[in-house]
Amino acid sequence: LVMGDALAVSLLEARGFTRDDFALSHPGGSLGRRLLLRVSDIMHVGNDIPSVPESAFISHALLEMTEKKLGMTAIVDAGNRVIGIFTDGDLRRTLAKNLDIQNTAISAVMTPQCAVISEDILAAEAMQIMEQKKINALIVVDEQRLAIGALNMHDLIRAGIV
Repeated sequence: LVMGDALAVSLLEARGFTRDDFALSHPGGSLGRRLLLRVSDIMHVGNDIPSVPESAFISHALLEMTEKKLGMTAIVDAGNRVIGIFTDGDLRRTLAKNLDIQNTAISAVMTPQCAVISEDILAAEAMQIMEQKKINALIVVDEQRLAIGALNMHDLIRAGIV
């Protein structure tokens, strides 16, 4: 068996067979998924994207987070451009400050300059970004920074990326 494997690998290398070729031949395998699956294939879209205006109160953001079940909500300006994010972690820090969630604007407690991604990147790249930044969710934006999708670590697990 070892000799057969060595011969097969040698022939593949001689023919210039790459990981991408393997992925195309085996799209259902874990390597194929990691090399072919894009964020656009697994992101939540449309009404499933959690989003609130920057003028919303924390309580409104919590309702949006609860309804959409992604552990976060995008914060958008008047032009619907993403200007920040509010996550479960932000909620814990907010509660520790004893702020009035009924009367405090979400913009006062959001994380500005949040990490965002393009729908065209590989899902495996999204996972690497989450690992590097130690975050669990990402907002997917277009060129104008409008939210077109959202995903969290659970989406990557379900897709077999993790």
